[in-house]
Amino acid sequence: MNNYTLFCHLSSTRIAEMIRNAKHSVCYAGPGIQAEPADSMATVARRLGPEMITVCVDFDERVMRMGYGDIDAMKRLREAGVIVNHSPGLRSALLTVDGVGYIFTPTALYLEAESENEAALNALRLFPEQAAEAQARLSPVAKEIAVAMATTSEEKRRIAELPVEVESIQVKNEKFNHVDDNLKTAPPVKFDIARQVRVFQPYIQYVELSLSGAAIQRHRLTIPPSILKLGGNTDLEGRLRTTFELIEKNSKLSSKSLENLLNEIRKNFTRSLGKVHGRVVLKSVKSHLNKRIEEFREKLDAYKKNVKEKLQEHLDSSRQQIVDYYFPIVVETPPDALIGQLLSGKPSDEDAKQWLNFELEGCFPEAESLIKEMKLEVRFKDVTFETLNQEDFLSSIKKAFPKVDWDKAYREYKAVGEAK
Repeated sequence: MNNYTLFCHLSSTRIAEMIRNAKHSVCYAGPGIQAEPADSMATVARRLGPEMITVCVDFDERVMRMGYGDIDAMKRLREAGVIVNHSPGLRSALLTVDGVGYIFTPTALYLEAESENEAALNALRLFPEQAAEAQARLSPVAKEIAVAMATTSEEKRRIAELPVEVESIQVKNEKFNHVDDNLKTAPPVKFDIARQVRVFQPYIQYVELSLSGAAIQRHRLTIPPSILKLGGNTDLEGRLRTTFELIEKNSKLSSKSLENLLNEIRKNFTRSLGKVHGRVVLKSVKSHLNKRIEEFREKLDAYKKNVKEKLQEHLDSSRQQIVDYYFPIVVETPPDALIGQLLSGKPSDEDAKQWLNFELEGCFPEAESLIKEMKLEVRFKDVTFETLNQEDFLSSIKKAFPKVDWDKAYREYKAVGEAK
């Protein structure tokens, strides 16, 4: 690296190399620290003494889940006797090695892989006095080291008068173990996998559209055995068997038109990737799909209001048809279940009607309960790594959306995987 270049590139590999060559001290501050620099610090700590290594990070599991640092790297530093300090919210990074300093932007591995390209300029070289001042303002220990490394009394006095600006506190065992346990319980996602998944996430999303409870024309009620034993024929136009159709198939209360509308929405805005994958929607048209869904909900609400006014009347009518059909049979040949409840041996017409209504009471629902079950369920789910690795995923997505350049997306998907 050209010592006189202001803008430059710092990777974990380059940082680790600089640290290994340290002769006096190392100061590092950033959101977290990766394995390579930490290993070099542990090596240098055994050579120079751990007190000559200053480390300040935002020691928080959320930071590590973003890929700014590694808990195992922290362990190696602690095992080498290096004190790790917690600086909440720290996102910029500072590195000084023997007074040579850099301000740089660390990479969040959850978002992108760390670049080794020298043309990726992520750091600024500091002048010696700037590096000393930055180190002094970082922590009391770093300030003592900066003062000790000053070559003149005037410089020592100037650095000693600088205030420490970064809040930091040593990471004790209790905090370290708490974060370590949380990361073991719910390990961070592998960053190369997370990046691969995000290649496709802007394009597609899984979607499930389901209308439940509205198809009252498909509701069937189980006729009580006590009534079925009475015998009879199929005078109710095929509706009366062991079960009873709640309403006729061609009734005006049918939800067929709603179901057809939802199928049309599903057909226009979503595509099936097969039974294994389900249906997906392009995110670019998701706003249009949501608009159609809202319009459908309005139609569903109107349907529910219409049904509420007419359904109970229809249910009562259907129930009455069964009572009327079986009434003469009960009067002519009273069932034992009815006789056993009477003081007299022969039931009256009213007794027959009351018994039939009582037997049917448990199987006929109220209109209000049916209406409450009517709802449209919409579920969106993002793609997963497991889905993307299905052998037929790319061919299925190509077939479903032939106008999209999926090969380009797939090349990017393969490229952001682990290079090693």
